[in-house]
This record gives sequence, structure tokens and C-alpha cells, in this order.
Amino acid sequence: MQLTRQTDYAIRVMIYLGIQPDERLVTISDIAQHFDISRNHLMKIVHKLGMMSYIQTVRGKFGGLRLEREPSSVNLGKLVRDFEVTLEIVDCNKLTCPITGACELKPVMQKAQAAFLAVLDEYTLQDLLSNPADLRSLLGLDEDEALPLQVMSAS
Repeated sequence: MQLTRQTDYAIRVMIYLGIQPDERLVTISDIAQHFDISRNHLMKIVHKLGMMSYIQTVRGKFGGLRLEREPSSVNLGKLVRDFEVTLEIVDCNKLTCPITGACELKPVMQKAQAAFLAVLDEYTLQDLLSNPADLRSLLGLDEDEALPLQVMSAS
């Protein structure tokens, strides 16, 4: 089974937000740059993640994105189900197939799909964040980018 690009990018967004220390706000452009993904495509995904309360979007000059939920409460199976339009591996109704009435392929594929989702249900976003320093390094985030933004006081 292969996930759609939309689901893949949604998971990447969640990982990127999950490795930010102290819930630092990041922009769609930050994510797009570090994953080399179209900003326009990410905007649709971020909007959907926000509508489903996976992330929080903060408007304004100093706005950005951050996780809405604790990483340990974001179940990967649920996230995949929320983003995949269909999880069917084969669609016997879409194609004209002469053996549809006697074929046992569809029940086998449904069982495989259930097993696939059952494995995803065992994991949370927290499980994907076990090595945040390595993830930040691989994404090219230097220490300055990994630290939360601080407001400087006027002297």
C-alpha cells in the first residue's frame, strides 16, 4: 500500500513541528524549504491539519504554525485515515473484471489493509520524534533555528 503525497506531506509537517523546541512557531515557507516541497501544496495540507485540530495556526506578522496536540496523542493510524481519500488497495467495481463473482483477491487485500492500519495504530507522532537532534541536523536546522524566538526588550 502506498500513501498519497498529501498524507506523506502531512506527516512530514507534523514531524517538523514536533521537533521544534518549546512549541516554536514556524512558517509554511520554512517547512517547504527544508523538505523541498511546493509552498502552495503545503498550504492546502496545513489548512486541513488546522481544521482537524492537529496544528494551531497563528495569524499576523509574528504568526506561524505549531502543534495543537501533544505528540503522544497524535495516532498515526488516525492521521492516515484522516488524510487518505480511500484506503482500498483494489477497486473491483472500477474495472470490468470477468472473475469478480468468484475472485478472492479483494478479501485478501482488505485483510492486508487492516493489518497495515493496525500497525500504524500502534504508533504516535512521539514515536517518530525519538531523535529530534538528528532530525534537525538532517533538515539543515542549525542551533539558532532550533531555538525558540525571544523578544528583545527595548533599552
